[in-house]
Amino acid sequence: IPAELPIRHLPTRWHRPASTFTMSTLLTGVVRCDVASSPRNSSLPLHSKLAGLAPVVACRRHGPPTASEKWRMSRRRHAYTLRPQSVAADTSQASLSESAIRTETWTWRGHRIRYLVAGRRGDSSSPALLLVHGFGSNADHWRKIMEVQAGDRQVYAIDLLGYGYSDKPNPRLAGPPSSLYNFDTWSDQLLDFTRAVIGRSAVLSCNSVGGLAGLQAAVKDPAIVRAVQVINISLRALHLSKQAAWKRPAVSTLQRALRTTGAGPWLFKRLATRDGVRRVLQTCYGDPKTVTDELVDYILKPGLEPGAVEVFLDFISYSSGPLPEDLLQACKVPVSILWGEADPWEPVKLGRTLALYPSVEEWASLPGVGHCPQDEAPDQVNPFVTEFMRRHGGECATSQSSQRNLHASLNNSPLDSAAAKSA
Repeated sequence: IPAELPIRHLPTRWHRPASTFTMSTLLTGVVRCDVASSPRNSSLPLHSKLAGLAPVVACRRHGPPTASEKWRMSRRRHAYTLRPQSVAADTSQASLSESAIRTETWTWRGHRIRYLVAGRRGDSSSPALLLVHGFGSNADHWRKIMEVQAGDRQVYAIDLLGYGYSDKPNPRLAGPPSSLYNFDTWSDQLLDFTRAVIGRSAVLSCNSVGGLAGLQAAVKDPAIVRAVQVINISLRALHLSKQAAWKRPAVSTLQRALRTTGAGPWLFKRLATRDGVRRVLQTCYGDPKTVTDELVDYILKPGLEPGAVEVFLDFISYSSGPLPEDLLQACKVPVSILWGEADPWEPVKLGRTLALYPSVEEWASLPGVGHCPQDEAPDQVNPFVTEFMRRHGGECATSQSSQRNLHASLNNSPLDSAAAKSA
């Protein structure tokens, strides 16, 4: 705690520019505050204004107390708590708990979906922020973004079906390869989650393949998805349309072998270890030192759950579906694109070509950062997220047609009916 805390941080009724708190810390951890030059006639109950996590504080005014002060002192115990780093009038234990990241579950089409949530709900007319992870990852990859963004708004991060701690149904029981784990499924999941759990429109920020799911959700229902930010979006180099004709038979044969023989489980077993995950992350991060033990655990542990290997092998066989170029062309909501320049998987040179699409209002590169900037360099990413939310996270359009479209999307969507039938 600083030696002097300006009283301008106190509630307005205590404000006097020249006043300060002179503070001395006791060995017991109790902080005693002498209020200099505070208003003699103030009857403000500090305990109703100041709350938080910090040491107990006893406050007294310089000089002998007045008769009214003696009476108040006899009626009220002058012990209060100050929140570390600030003494803002609107802080409370409730606001502190709201900023903490909480784990919740939601049932979608009969499957358990894990998600994280933090921050206050706020005005129902303002959209929430929904964070979407990439291939092989999960909602925990966004914790460094959530910790900052939750101070201003309600923030969600979701585990896509098949990833993280969400259920991992066997894709072989769902039909042909890639008929379950694809961008159509995940975009439906994002839209239904926004309707059922968030309960209002959302701005999406997505990494890697999560960017395609987010863009497809925006194309399907722009009334629900207000805007989309994609970070090192997958360019889908193995898409059929991007493979040379002579390569297609070889790629298809390899995908089939991994999916139907012991080669696939063997490969997954080698990757799904602490050393294996660390090597992969250090390869795609610009600075290998940012790959911590905690990060390795976040990625590895859910990857060891039953069904994870089948999801992995099914998705690496996914060479159809939309391309980012297709979705950006069709998208009717604003798009922001961020790109880590040191990404070895999605070259920044190719990423720059996406800036030409009319839906893209922003394209920015992040120097020295790899494929997952939201974890590797949150100090670079958070300002972009904050500014993007400032531009598109305000109150919804007030026109009757806009309100009607949003209301219909939330309450009477064809996708909701399809989801109910599927469940």
